Amino acid sequence: MSIKLHCFGESGNAYKAALALELSGLKWEPVFVDFFNGAARTPDYLQTVNEMGEVPVLVDGDFRLSQSGAIQAYIAEKTGKFGGTTAEERYQVLRWVLWDNHKLSSQNGITRFLLNFLPAEKRPTEAIAFLQGRLKAAYTTLNTHLEGRDWIVGDALTNADLSCCGYLYYPEPFGFERADWPNIDRWLSNISALPGWKAPYDLMPGRPSDRGL
Repeated sequence: MSIKLHCFGESGNAYKAALALELSGLKWEPVFVDFFNGAARTPDYLQTVNEMGEVPVLVDGDFRLSQSGAIQAYIAEKTGKFGGTTAEERYQVLRWVLWDNHKLSSQNGITRFLLNFLPAEKRPTEAIAFLQGRLKAAYTTLNTHLEGRDWIVGDALTNADLSCCGYLYYPEPFGFERADWPNIDRWLSNISALPGWKAPYDLMPGRPSDRGL
């Protein structure tokens, strides 16, 4: 029986879980959630899939789990991959996953949504500028940390990398230009060079063009 991941292609948080599954070698399949048409807010979804009304949601037999960081930790425990090789590394991985969720992915996701999935006349320009300012500080932190490093923690891919890269492969413009951040650019190339890597829209169903965007 394969693992199922409730997801949709536009979700960077779902991409973190999907990419971890794909690179882990586990057998899995995506289950499309029509998020933009309210599928995650229906009574059935809330009662049977995720009471939080979000994606991603992993279903492995009778076990169900939401939140990308928790799913990544589950995959690491199940496979022995991506969790770090020492106790110190495991805590460092957790530190970067928490940092990403608070400082990087959360604000990338909002900024990308506001700039690409709202009509131009409804885009809050001041809020976007504020978020992009905060993101510049986060990119600086990550770019500085990656100086002389191939990976965020240790000598191999971990959930720290899989979490922080979540929104950075998307093609829609939201103020992130890889060329402006050479260490991040090199690190993203390291990840995409791994056997089995796929871009978000190649890994999960659902893309803006499906909705005429």
